[in-house]
Amino acid sequence: MPMFEDSELAGNTPLAPIKSRDVNLAPSNNPSLAIPGDALEDGTTNSIEIPATRSSVADVSSYMHNLSLSPSMRDRRGSRNSFGASLPIPRMKRQSRLSSVHYPDGAGAAKRPGMPSIQPSRDIIAAQLQDLSSEKVHAAKDMAFVFDIDGVLVHGDRLIPEGQRVLEILNGDNELGIKIPHIFLTNGSGKPEAPRCEQLSKILKNPISTEQFIQSHTPMRALAEYYKTVLVVGGEGYKCREVAEQYGFQDIVVPNDIIAWDPTIAPYRVFTDAERATSRPRDFSKTNIDAIMVFSDSRDYATDIQIIMDLLRSENGRFGTMAKDPVSQRIPIYFSQGDMLCPTEHAFPRMSQGAFRIGLEAMYKSLTGVDLERVVYGKPELATYKYADEVIASWMDTIHNDERLPKNIYMIGDNPASDIVGGNNYGWNTCLVRTGVFQGGENDEENPASFGVFVNVLEAVKTAIRKELGKDFKFEFNEAINPSTHGQGVSAIE
Repeated sequence: MPMFEDSELAGNTPLAPIKSRDVNLAPSNNPSLAIPGDALEDGTTNSIEIPATRSSVADVSSYMHNLSLSPSMRDRRGSRNSFGASLPIPRMKRQSRLSSVHYPDGAGAAKRPGMPSIQPSRDIIAAQLQDLSSEKVHAAKDMAFVFDIDGVLVHGDRLIPEGQRVLEILNGDNELGIKIPHIFLTNGSGKPEAPRCEQLSKILKNPISTEQFIQSHTPMRALAEYYKTVLVVGGEGYKCREVAEQYGFQDIVVPNDIIAWDPTIAPYRVFTDAERATSRPRDFSKTNIDAIMVFSDSRDYATDIQIIMDLLRSENGRFGTMAKDPVSQRIPIYFSQGDMLCPTEHAFPRMSQGAFRIGLEAMYKSLTGVDLERVVYGKPELATYKYADEVIASWMDTIHNDERLPKNIYMIGDNPASDIVGGNNYGWNTCLVRTGVFQGGENDEENPASFGVFVNVLEAVKTAIRKELGKDFKFEFNEAINPSTHGQGVSAIE
């Protein structure tokens, strides 16, 4: 699997460990796309642009028949909002420490406001053990795990048992009592990060912080600096509106707002009184939508595709208009991820946001004769992995007071087309597990995992830790151990 070339990244600087506070702003290929806002006190800005690895041209040609006439041969200008070559990601620090940590059922929660739980004897023993095992401690701090969630740690709201045990080990239940850095990188979406972390903490029975958690739309918070009025699509109820509000978008429109204004836009939609009461209608014939954000899977394909198509074919995002040129007057559209399938509690993976996008692209080309230019975040997009670097380095600072990237990073996922191909391209060690999308042979033929295929996440983590810390490394912490008899880094735990 080829690695990313330095030339694909911003400038000519080779890829190297980064810190969130000293990443240079990547130059844009489109001079019209300027980073909004003034520079911060240290001269930096609030976001970074990362070159997109995925072509901005639609994937639809291989999925559709000849649904329309050939595109016009007349010269077409690029879209006024064409910047598929770069994806902005946020560079600001994440939430404050401790305040964003969620504990399952209060277990391990701070007994005093703002203070961690008190475990003096364990902490003292662990510190002494780590002092006596400097080589293993250094190796433990120089590795990190990046976990996909659905199909690796959970199936929907149902725990994969090995997932709980893995987090216990990485949170300190090991022979050194040391925290091994790990973050969560999921193409899941549809609700704010804090409630999702709280939910996962209860399912996995381990504390999960928003500081170590990336959903597919988390990096899209950077787009709030570019657009004022946006259409947000997907998710249950109004949860994605709440997400967009927390990200700092100023004027957020959802499909229900539009249907409440003009029900004829979606003739097959049954719009209830309850939905009308909670919507925010206005005269959208006098409002310009600046961009479309598909944050999560659509719950109503017919309505959402109709509304999106109306906007994509309009003049600069105004309902009731039809653009003379479907390219130059088209507003931009963003998708938070591109997975065709995702694992659920059902026996077979279900269609995901990628399937919705392919259908939309086919419809757009059939009506306009041109491919839809769009921007896709999420795995395996390079921007998501660059953002993961930021989060890993920040989490290292949180747990070890050392803001840097560990040398050996292991990506554990169940989807070869996103988890594995993205990790391989970014130079991570990739592990494929058989508890989700992948149910193939020894390895995936098209996107093989570089570190191997494992029956579950626990086997993957144990194998990686033994490679980095030694085959004799123990996966339990013994509070009864006497550090004075521990000896030259050799575990006394039986």
